[in-house]
Amino acid sequence: MALTQRDREILDFERTWWDSPAPKDVQILERFELSATRYQQLLTTLLEDEEAMVYDPLVVRRLQRQRERRRRARFESPVVEDTK
Repeated sequence: MALTQRDREILDFERTWWDSPAPKDVQILERFELSATRYQQLLTTLLEDEEAMVYDPLVVRRLQRQRERRRRARFESPVVEDTK
């Protein structure tokens, strides 16, 4: 699937959003007119798109690694030692 202009803008935004003092969700609303939830849904889809990987492999790989770390943290329960 070919990337749309908005897809490219989302990837570009992910490369630079922290340069602004505004919170990310505020920037998303102002720039894309999307809720943070809808933006995240679109971004998640982009992370599986080969065209996105071709367009910006560094950003896509970084976001995939972050997503995987969050998934592992969510599903790995901490080991609780029995002190008895």
